[in-house]
Amino acid sequence: MPNIGAPELIVILLVALIVFGPRKLPELGKSLGQGLREFRRSTSAVTDELRQGLDSPAPAPADSAPSVIVAAPVPAAQVTVPPAATSRPEGLQG
Repeated sequence: MPNIGAPELIVILLVALIVFGPRKLPELGKSLGQGLREFRRSTSAVTDELRQGLDSPAPAPADSAPSVIVAAPVPAAQVTVPPAATSRPEGLQG
C-alpha cells in the first residue's frame, strides 16, 4: 500500500475544499475527529474487558461433589412404539 505524502495530501485537501466549501470543512473535520475519538475509546474498552477476562482465573468450583442426574429405566410395558408408516407423503407418490 503506497504511503500518502505531502503532494497527495494537498490534492485531497483541495478536492475536499472544492466539494464541501470553506464553511463546511471545519465542521467535517471536527465531526471526523470526534468519531475517531469515540471509536478508539470503545475499542480500548473492549480490549480491556477481554484482557481482564483472560488474565483473571476462572472461579474455582465448590468443594461439593458434582451433581449427576441419573435417569431411571422405563419398564417395557410402558414403552409405546408408533406404528410404521405404510403410505408415502403426498409429494413422494410415485
